[in-house]
Amino acid sequence: MKVLSPFGPKIAIVKIPKKIINNINLEVDKIIGDKKRLKKSDYSKKLVGQVMQEIKLDNKFIKKNLLKFVKDNIKKYIKQSSKRNVKKISLKSLWVVRQFKNEYNPIHFHSGNISGVGYLKIPKNITKSKKRLKTNGTIDFIHGSKSFLSDSLFNHNPKVGDMILFPNNLMHTAYPFKREGERRSFSFNVDIDKKTFDIFNG
Repeated sequence: MKVLSPFGPKIAIVKIPKKIINNINLEVDKIIGDKKRLKKSDYSKKLVGQVMQEIKLDNKFIKKNLLKFVKDNIKKYIKQSSKRNVKKISLKSLWVVRQFKNEYNPIHFHSGNISGVGYLKIPKNITKSKKRLKTNGTIDFIHGSKSFLSDSLFNHNPKVGDMILFPNNLMHTAYPFKREGERRSFSFNVDIDKKTFDIFNG
């Protein structure tokens, strides 16, 4: 695990095992292929994303395939960031985002205490652009304002298998891209125990 930022909110970047990626992609493909299931799993009305589909995964599937990995890494993230041991982690929500050409996620923040995003599919050359700044298909995290020796943006060019952990209130946005193909990711929010979350509890 790599924890970034000596000042301001700390962000962790970890790698998702291929088995977990394959299992989630297979489950999503099954849902997409079943109209009844797809309608039941539609999560887009609860989210801000200007994207084709946002799909809520079944709790049983999450518990079997992903929950332990998420919880273990949140514990490491909190420990490395604050030297605290998390006593309790409860998943509030987890969903899959299917983003295609010209779609995007506007600047927003999440609920809960800790949030995360994991990448499952990325089109080739997603950042390709005629401009010098290669932000197409990337994610920006935003905090404060730009000043000398202090940036207000952290840009990440996602690769399949990346999982980013961050405080729920950290503003972020996913940019549109011009390539064909699907940028597939999962996002989640968790609550942790109040004693760990309370910054005044020394």
